[in-house]
Amino acid sequence: MRDVLARAGIALTLAVAASAAVVADATHGKQVFATCAACHSDKPDAIGPSLKGVYGRKSGALSDFRYSNAIMRANLTWDEANLRDYIKDPQAKAKGNRMPFGGLSEPADIDDVIAYLKDYK
Repeated sequence: MRDVLARAGIALTLAVAASAAVVADATHGKQVFATCAACHSDKPDAIGPSLKGVYGRKSGALSDFRYSNAIMRANLTWDEANLRDYIKDPQAKAKGNRMPFGGLSEPADIDDVIAYLKDYK
């Protein structure tokens, strides 16, 4: 019985350590997002649409921005999975979109930006 409890304790410790390692850091996400903010601001003449409140929003939903046909056709909801795919490789997720950004390559950076966007209102 002690052996079973010891193994269960080790498994629990490993699970807690693994989950702590994958917790996204919204503060770091804000720092990474600073590059995005050059185009995605609240200014009326911004190159890209505002990303305030983007989490959960439909693609192409802001009436004050002229989106590409690719984004309008994509019909995405900006949830974790769609944001992750788009931030990693915008052209693969919405082929033909106008965003001149090659994507982020580090999974932790992507997770952190998503964590930031969830609270960016």
